[in-house]
Amino acid sequence: MLNRRTLLAQTAGFAVMGLSLGKAAAKNLPGIEKAAMRGAINATELGVRPGALDDQSKAFTKLLRDAHDHDMPVFLPPGIYVVSNLSLPGRVRLSGVPGASRIVYGGNGHLIMAEQAERIELSGLVFDGSNRWMGDYTQGLLDLRRIAHLVVDNCQITGSGKNGLALEHASGRIERSEISGAADAGIYSVEADGLEISGNSVSDCANGGILVHRWQAAEDGTIVSGNRVERIQARGGGTGQNGNGINAFRAGNVIISGNIVSDCAFSAIRANSASNLQITGNTCSRSGETAVYSEFSFEGAVIGNNIVDGAANGISIVNFNEGGRMGVCSGNIVRNLSTSGPYPADAPGFGVGISVEADTTVSGNVVENAPLYGMQIGWGPFMRNVVATGNVIRKAGTGIVVTVVEGAGTAIISDNVIDGVQNGAIVGQRWAEPVTGDFAASGNAGYAHLTVERNHVS
Repeated sequence: MLNRRTLLAQTAGFAVMGLSLGKAAAKNLPGIEKAAMRGAINATELGVRPGALDDQSKAFTKLLRDAHDHDMPVFLPPGIYVVSNLSLPGRVRLSGVPGASRIVYGGNGHLIMAEQAERIELSGLVFDGSNRWMGDYTQGLLDLRRIAHLVVDNCQITGSGKNGLALEHASGRIERSEISGAADAGIYSVEADGLEISGNSVSDCANGGILVHRWQAAEDGTIVSGNRVERIQARGGGTGQNGNGINAFRAGNVIISGNIVSDCAFSAIRANSASNLQITGNTCSRSGETAVYSEFSFEGAVIGNNIVDGAANGISIVNFNEGGRMGVCSGNIVRNLSTSGPYPADAPGFGVGISVEADTTVSGNVVENAPLYGMQIGWGPFMRNVVATGNVIRKAGTGIVVTVVEGAGTAIISDNVIDGVQNGAIVGQRWAEPVTGDFAASGNAGYAHLTVERNHVS
């Protein structure tokens, strides 16, 4: 008779039989099918061996191709894997043990490249370029182009003979990763489409930290937030092309926020021909040239709530002669500037707290220890529609200088507090030459394009 006790016993027997048959069947399955039963591929089961003395490029290539064909993730156990010239298939999900799964470049070309991929996800891996030579055709240790969905998370990228991570037409996220020791830039992105670069550490790179570029000026939309960028050199030379912690070039609608940037040969944050730009809430220390720069043919830049401590110049929103215009500069602290820079300075020299030129408001900033000028408004005839109000300037060579060259547009300078300046509070200049008395005492002194009122000098 069938009762509850015999039914449970029979069910348990069938379960044990099924488990035994499953184990026996699994022993006869090839590696990829066994992995499919678990949901992921262990690289060692398909011939990729940590610590092997020989180059494992062929085994690695087959592993990634099999994973692509079955649309499965790959796990890389701890160890060192020497590979070269890997070309990633269209779908790759490769993960390892952070700091322990090391992919080391063996030389003779490139480490990893991908072109026209649907999905690339790399997490918990170390990519070590060993400072070895790389082919002319590759741009970085990881060279990833036209990637519809990219994730680089919790990785280390070190010792690249070119850029650490080179991206072209990429969309996705670069996050929580450490990039160091690149012979060019740590992260180089060109022609991005909705890229986010956040929470990374980029250090000790020879020419740049994080670069967001485009071939032609257009909307880019990259967000660069919460990164720590430090010790960026300018071995490639120039007067600003290299040596910047974060650099946007021709890239519109970019947000650069909440980063800590220090010890860069030129700018902590430099934007060239980048419109609709936001640079907010960053801390910039010990910049070799201008700490925060929006220059050349841009329209629209908000530079707010940043801290600049130590630089040759503080904040510049300039180049009206090239079409640079429309800005807001507010709530910043700029302090401890120097008259020395990385090259012999053009007039008027280094040591300027804030410089603006066209269609710009400057309000609520504090400038302290600017040896040349606390604030510079306009340059020659290049000034239009500037309002400077409610700022505090302490311990400057001259508090505020404003252009009085023929052709200069309107400026309103009001309700500022200027304390402890050496060469006048508010002075008119022709280019770099002072040509007026102190407007703080005399108002606009006959210059109809200026309104100077209610400033407090002590």
